[in-house]
Amino acid sequence: MGSPTRTSEAPFGRMLTAMVTPFTDDGAVDYDNARRLAAYLVDEQRNDGLIVSGTTGESPTTSDAEKERLLRVVVEAVGDRATVVAGVGTNDTHHSIELARQAARAGAHGLLVVTPYYNKPPQEGLYRHFAAVAGVTGLPVMLYDIPGRSGVPIQTETLLRLAQHDTIVAVKDAKGDLFAASLVMTATDLVFYSGDDVLNLPWLSVGAAGFVSVVGHVVGAELARMIELHRAGDVAQATALHRQLLPVVDGVMNRAGGAIMTKAALKLMGRSVGPMRPSAGGGHRRTDRRAAGVPRGRWSEVG
Repeated sequence: MGSPTRTSEAPFGRMLTAMVTPFTDDGAVDYDNARRLAAYLVDEQRNDGLIVSGTTGESPTTSDAEKERLLRVVVEAVGDRATVVAGVGTNDTHHSIELARQAARAGAHGLLVVTPYYNKPPQEGLYRHFAAVAGVTGLPVMLYDIPGRSGVPIQTETLLRLAQHDTIVAVKDAKGDLFAASLVMTATDLVFYSGDDVLNLPWLSVGAAGFVSVVGHVVGAELARMIELHRAGDVAQATALHRQLLPVVDGVMNRAGGAIMTKAALKLMGRSVGPMRPSAGGGHRRTDRRAAGVPRGRWSEVG
């Protein structure tokens, strides 16, 4: 099912949130809560789209089967009125291809593919990885450039090459090099999204289509309004709103990690989404954490 929010200028919509994954107190994925959270983010927080199973969604700790079911639940909940993008990137090209095919079967509208992490491949390796994943489903692909976590940036020359791929249409940028991104936007049709909430407004100033946010869980409507104001030419009001949101951005993004603080914030708002999962116990080969004896996370107080 297609999303009504897609345009060539904003192929995934303009305001997107990388959705946390709700868990029950014993560590199981809470699919009913995920359905409610997705509806809240779209209907009340004005998100045009959602990223499911991104890093904020604790994707390293969920199994492939959990990812597929979670994606189906979100598509069923909001897929008729928002773009649902599946996070399928790993540091294993073959596994990423499997996840991309699984996401397509589950009804995803697009794919988010992060730079392979830890392995630190050369730029040719990055090109081949992204091209291989982008070539298997026909779904539009958003690359995720986040060298602070992956260890390797996607260099400008590599982005120029990847822009020639039919299904690679956008970049979620958490690298923060606005000049390099401007060069890519000038030379190609790649659409950029701010992937770092602390730089949302500056990204709009150089031509980004919108945001892939974490703080959109709690101030998504305000961020959507910021985009509208900037697009209408009211930069002064967009700047005023940016400044009003600084304490929220600082509290969520700069304290204990986006996912941890987002779950804490949602609990304070009366929308508890449960604890964090311990990162040591996850992985795509383990499908039943309770059967494997994985304990509840030590961050459970946020749930």
